[in-house]
Amino acid sequence: MATLVTPSRKALTLAEFVFRAGPIFWQRLSEDRKRPVEPSPRIPQLSVWPQEGVQAAWIGHSTVLICVDGFTILTDPVFSTRIGIKIGPFTLGMKRLVDPAIPVSQLPAPDLILLSHAHMDHLDRPSLRRLESLKTTVITAVGTSDLLRVKRYRSVHELRWGESRQVGPANVRAFEVKHWGARTRTDVHRGYNGYLIEAGRYRVVFGGDTAYTDLFRKVRSSKPVDLAIMPIGAYDPWIHAHCNPEQALAMADQVGAEFVLPVHHRTFQLSNEPYGEPIERLLLAAGSSEDRIALREIGEEFHLP
Repeated sequence: MATLVTPSRKALTLAEFVFRAGPIFWQRLSEDRKRPVEPSPRIPQLSVWPQEGVQAAWIGHSTVLICVDGFTILTDPVFSTRIGIKIGPFTLGMKRLVDPAIPVSQLPAPDLILLSHAHMDHLDRPSLRRLESLKTTVITAVGTSDLLRVKRYRSVHELRWGESRQVGPANVRAFEVKHWGARTRTDVHRGYNGYLIEAGRYRVVFGGDTAYTDLFRKVRSSKPVDLAIMPIGAYDPWIHAHCNPEQALAMADQVGAEFVLPVHHRTFQLSNEPYGEPIERLLLAAGSSEDRIALREIGEEFHLP
């Protein structure tokens, strides 16, 4: 959870964070309580998606529904109104700015869920419990499966960097990014991954959460990457843990991505940059190749025959 990190790069317990944040933290919670969550600007029309090619819809934050030749993948599913620490019936944490483009109740059980790491804005346990299905396989980072009720899925696999797993037609390989995996101050054993998905003739990269790094170069091969799902927000002041839009585009270029689908912005107030700045900077960085940016708003769709 990005707001539980100090510039010294050490994760804080919730109690330490509340103590340090003091009145500002409680003021934000009070403001959030009164603030409505805005509806998604777009609603994906999943019912008309073809069963061939690559289809993708941005649900919000780092949650993307991908369909590759009829095989469905959901990345870092977060559908809760608030993310944070559960205390009885309440969740102490950040409130969404925008509703998910699709309610979890209307989402068909995905064939595969990809979890990049255990931070609360990426691994949301209430959302994952609602997605439990014996039709669904989960791939997650090493040391994180204890956060899931594993017997309620078809299977759950932890991957270390460089390891891969075949799930139906999709081969998923984990690769190293520049982030960290601890959910609290003490569970530093938890891993954090980016993923390369290869299914049929298509290749998709899910960058997870990352600061700028040259590690994406290792993913590149003679085969092109059709789509790179890249985080572009929460960089001010957390640039040591989250890339800015220009860096996200540079890492997508490192893997040789044809299209870039930007995520990790417009959903939660994780940092100080203005609401619309990440996508504006990304489009500016893309310049005359602006059509490489697959979408701009929550709920928009991307289609590749």
